[in-house]
Amino acid sequence: MAGFGVTFKAMFKKRLTEQYPEQQKVTAPRFHGRHQLNRHPDGLEKCIGCELCAWACPADAIYVEGADNTDEERYSPGERYGRVYQINYARCILCGLCIEACPTRALTMTNDFELADSSRENLIYTKEQLLAGLQEGMVETPHSIFPGTDEQDYYRGLVTEAAPGTVRQVAVSKGEKPTDEEAGA
Repeated sequence: MAGFGVTFKAMFKKRLTEQYPEQQKVTAPRFHGRHQLNRHPDGLEKCIGCELCAWACPADAIYVEGADNTDEERYSPGERYGRVYQINYARCILCGLCIEACPTRALTMTNDFELADSSRENLIYTKEQLLAGLQEGMVETPHSIFPGTDEQDYYRGLVTEAAPGTVRQVAVSKGEKPTDEEAGA
């Protein structure tokens, strides 16, 4: 009888109903959502392809394949960069251990929580999908590092934008004409 009493009381209580997706819920500032690969202020990638995030992942959801930078194609300020970067959101538990393991703070988590999809292939996010967009003062990779600096200057925060006249090296090396944005005009 006591069980029926609890049920009967609950039937007439006022409940708050979420109006999702018409009204988006505001997430907490430190919410663990979709991952993002960050860039330095000049556009070079912060990921150095060390694979520590993949090692720290308890769900084995991250795959990283590092490669060496060359003078012709430089994607990050250091010796290496993440050539292949994938996160399988069908396996990811959004725990944030990968964020803690990243030595360069290349990987962070955004407040984006809408990750559902109807196919498994679409739940595997590639580097292009995870990489942060270009902002003012950034140039698309690959390009050379800021003249007169080394990789330590990037991690100290001394590089604040791309060097004047910096262009994508792939466009120049392939004989393509750089865009006005790449030419710094």
